[in-house]
Amino acid sequence: MHYPAGMQITDKPLSGKRVLELGTMIAAPFATHILSQLGAEVIKVEPPAGDTTRALVRGGPSGTIVAYSHSKKAICLDLTTGEGREVFRRLAATADMVIHNLAPAAARKLGVTADDCMEVNPGIVHVHIKGYTHGPQADDLMTNPIAEAATGAMDDHRVNDRPTRFGPSYHDQFAGTYAVIRVLSTMLNPAASEADRRIEIGLYETGLHLAARDLAGMQLKTQLLGRLEKEGGGEFSMPGYGSYLTADQRWVYLLILTDAHWAKLTKALDMPEHGDPAYAKLRDRKKDREVVEEAVRKAVAKYQFADVEQRLRAAGLGFNEVMPLERVLEKPQARQPGKLRELEFRGLQFEVPEFPGQTAVEPNLPPPEIGEHTQALLAELGYAPDEIDQLLAGGAAKAYEPGDFAWAPVRQKG
Repeated sequence: MHYPAGMQITDKPLSGKRVLELGTMIAAPFATHILSQLGAEVIKVEPPAGDTTRALVRGGPSGTIVAYSHSKKAICLDLTTGEGREVFRRLAATADMVIHNLAPAAARKLGVTADDCMEVNPGIVHVHIKGYTHGPQADDLMTNPIAEAATGAMDDHRVNDRPTRFGPSYHDQFAGTYAVIRVLSTMLNPAASEADRRIEIGLYETGLHLAARDLAGMQLKTQLLGRLEKEGGGEFSMPGYGSYLTADQRWVYLLILTDAHWAKLTKALDMPEHGDPAYAKLRDRKKDREVVEEAVRKAVAKYQFADVEQRLRAAGLGFNEVMPLERVLEKPQARQPGKLRELEFRGLQFEVPEFPGQTAVEPNLPPPEIGEHTQALLAELGYAPDEIDQLLAGGAAKAYEPGDFAWAPVRQKG
């Protein structure tokens, strides 16, 4: 699949911009993934052992590398050496922005702070995605689940009454998205100052912003009622808002928020409660929540999923089957042009969801191996062949050698 006729990669808004990524796990790689999809040249700067996510699955990369590092180039540098840091400085002098999510102490040790980068490139945009921004915990470490714990999300997500992390790393991904927003707003501002180009995004502050609605709602109710009160449960305590099992054992998630939704649902599923004034108002349904929930469960359980789907769609209600991950890409909606990218990596085939809003997918590079572009980038920076050989021999840089990887064998269950 290709972009429409006449549209080239140079038409993308960030074409010609160079981004250096010193990323590990999700937050920074996710941010640079978005920038790459907007046309930027992203160079993944990795230590000799590579990004942590390169060795999480049977000795090889996790899905994070496949999903968020395609289209990038990769250079491998040992920034604990003076020679490696000098290469990075020369590379930073050619870049428009640096994005990393290293711990603050590690960034200082490796020479990749805003001060370090601006010393060789005063106009560079420097982005540090970290645990916390300014404040007493500015140097503390944080990961996605700790952000959930610190900002109220985990307290409301319990399994057997034990606070538990969410599955996906949403705080990491939102932090990466916020970083992109800040980068783009800085680039669009012709009067951006050096302070504007020193961007810090905290996972903690990201979590606070995501929790703003819940925090404001709690404060609102507390002031109106004179006591602490929070909405109970993930479905906002609204009967008919949640997952229900059909006759053929498929879960369907219903979005029943308003009295109009309730009227449509009861009519669509031929429920005896349709038109019953005792349940016409949300406040009354909340008072009799268990009875109403049981009525919805029974109504959904009478029908096969296909019948439920037809009835709810005809009624104009919001719903969807709760899709197991292995079936998500089966839906025709997911397979429309521009929504999936086909990739081959280390002999395996992948279909990876594409950056939203496109109607076609341009062929591009698969995820790079560690140091796959090291030699080419060193040559571009002006290093002579013998200097490149010295950097590689001394360990300050590393180049990819085909054949130096094999997936760990799968153990057969006895």
